Amino acid sequence: MIERYTRPEMGKIWNDQFKLETWLKIEILACEARSEMGFIPKDDLDTIKSKANFDLKRVMEIEETTKHDVIAFLTNVAEYVGPASRHIHYGMTSSDVLDTALAYQMKSAGELLMKDLIELKTILKKRAIENKRTICVGRSHGIHAEAYSMGLKFALWFEEVKRNIDRLNHAVASISVGKISGAVGTFEHLSPKVEEYVCSKLGLKPEPVSTQVVQRDRHAEFLSTLAIIGSSLEKIAIEIRHLQRTEVLEAEEYFSKGQKGSSAMPHKRNPIISERITGIARILRANSVAALENVALWHERDISHSSVERVIVPDSCIALDYALSLAIKLVDNLIIYPENMLKNLNLTRGLIFSQTVLLKLVEKGLTREDAYKVVQDSAMKVWADKSLNLKDELSSSSTVSKYLSGSDLEEIFNPDKMLKNIDYIFSRSVESDS
Repeated sequence: MIERYTRPEMGKIWNDQFKLETWLKIEILACEARSEMGFIPKDDLDTIKSKANFDLKRVMEIEETTKHDVIAFLTNVAEYVGPASRHIHYGMTSSDVLDTALAYQMKSAGELLMKDLIELKTILKKRAIENKRTICVGRSHGIHAEAYSMGLKFALWFEEVKRNIDRLNHAVASISVGKISGAVGTFEHLSPKVEEYVCSKLGLKPEPVSTQVVQRDRHAEFLSTLAIIGSSLEKIAIEIRHLQRTEVLEAEEYFSKGQKGSSAMPHKRNPIISERITGIARILRANSVAALENVALWHERDISHSSVERVIVPDSCIALDYALSLAIKLVDNLIIYPENMLKNLNLTRGLIFSQTVLLKLVEKGLTREDAYKVVQDSAMKVWADKSLNLKDELSSSSTVSKYLSGSDLEEIFNPDKMLKNIDYIFSRSVESDS
């Protein structure tokens, strides 16, 4: 079933055929470098380049005996090349191929994820501008606070995606290193020029200091970055799930024709995309922990990281790619209900203006402590009796009447004034992004 949710471009990077094609490319590039240095006759190099190949099934068949994937691969390549194959893998260790190929795969996957992030950023910017003045209630601790803007929610997510783009750029650069430095990284049997040549052709940089492996803090950074991005997507998804609750219904996932929400209840329209993103984010975080466990290896290397990476690296790249594709559609097609936002804004019958009243009383000369008490006393009555509203309660207060006129209260209880600095916030966020 996973193939159904894996986009072809990402899935290809992590299939065995592509991996072994990359191994072969590395081996041939190493031979090219050694030929340029005079270590491999041109005729032999021509033979290698024209005949070098592999058959995936044959490699797996040989591995049943060798119990070693790289040796099985090299044995099969030699079957195609013949005597000139003696030059292949000269002075190299398995990790020269494995780690360099993995870096190439992770770099390629990271570049695809970057395209997804940029697309999501663009859509968030569009939705932010569309909903710049769509007033909703802001909530803290899940409780109504003050008036807010739906556009600010999108702008907030937009800024976080921008930071994730920076993080991913750094993580891709960090992982884009290869090593062709031999058994423990000393170049004892191979010139460093071979490493420079191979890495250059693959768009990688040489690892400045390696052991038998590229150090795993690089991989941990990459997978931790994917986990952070996943957590940002979950943040968006969680908010949408809350906003779609029946009692709230300020926003809703698009529900397509023919879609079903429940096998039991025909009326259901569930936030399944958001819930799916939330679940994927958990996988990404768990995989990042496994990547951190891989950083500490014995001496110059062991292979405790290898089995872990065969699962967590492709799975995380594929899972995040899928989650990003879901998030792009989710945000782009999200249904907004401004009328429900206004209805909910008024649910607490003016309580969201309590701070404005408090500060106005302070401006007029009342101490903060006294102002807080008089506003809270009125507010608690409104909480207790749903037939009351804060403006009327304050109007009937002799203390308030000494400081605030009827026109003062009319001005205070105007939600539009609570967004007076929305243009300023947008000017330093989505509207300044080019």
